[in-house]
Amino acid sequence: MSDVPAPPDTPDPERRPFTKGHGTENDFVLLPDLDGTLDLTPAQVRALADRRAGIGGDGVIRVVPTASSQEPDVRSQAAAAAWFMDYRNADGSPAQMCGNGTRVFAAYLRREGLVTDDEFDIATRSGVKRIRVTSDGFATNLGPWQVPHRDQLRTRGYDTLVALPGHDPLPALSLDLGNPHAVVALPEGFDLEGVDLTAAPELNPSVAQGCNVELAQPLGPGHLRMRVHERGVGETRSCGTGAAAAALAIMLWSGEPAENERWRVDVPGGTLHVAALPGNEVELSGPAVLVADGFVTLAARES
Repeated sequence: MSDVPAPPDTPDPERRPFTKGHGTENDFVLLPDLDGTLDLTPAQVRALADRRAGIGGDGVIRVVPTASSQEPDVRSQAAAAAWFMDYRNADGSPAQMCGNGTRVFAAYLRREGLVTDDEFDIATRSGVKRIRVTSDGFATNLGPWQVPHRDQLRTRGYDTLVALPGHDPLPALSLDLGNPHAVVALPEGFDLEGVDLTAAPELNPSVAQGCNVELAQPLGPGHLRMRVHERGVGETRSCGTGAAAAALAIMLWSGEPAENERWRVDVPGGTLHVAALPGNEVELSGPAVLVADGFVTLAARES
């Protein structure tokens, strides 16, 4: 178990243990809720994720028994996965999945002795995900992926236009990896580092629930680099499902992904690896680091 300072003698129900972790600098605040009693509000998530007034992070992960979830679709996964990764974006909104978050979540479960196997399942809002220990961290089978508008991929190669400040709209391909993505393959000579991602890129047609936007630049066979603007967060140093979406999109523009085809994806926070698996599934692998433990008093319980 983690070695953190003892809590005060008089318990405060709003004072909770936390762990800070990151996967290729995509960072999270983890809150253990091992008895499933914490009703985490959007305001509390925003306060925890605040980089000036809180702990700071791209998101917040509640570590909770799957059987204790109030969400029926999640609770139905309890027979397969003992622990639910209750992921919230920095703006307080719940999210279906977070690829880098799964590895940090796995690292926490292993460190705390909540799981001991080298392969195990976790529950997410987009279904059960299989985790395995690797030499440099963890690999997550993100499960099936889809191209929502495959007919448009076949006829013109894209289904969405993405507007970036100072540039004409660029074609993008939509992919669903349990959460929505729009991938732009930047033309040769395009200045990836110079793109302004302080505001969300505009999509045409727009996506009502928001969309993660990846700017991908191929560097050679099986190798690309990218930047990402995540819905509900802004630009992040890395996005795991975004890295998988970017690699898959590049594969699709070259033809159907080959079984076990592997790609290296360089992001501002490090390097991830993506592999196309049989059954139209995809695996993401990379490091996970737990950097700090402590106690935090949660914000007032308004929504």
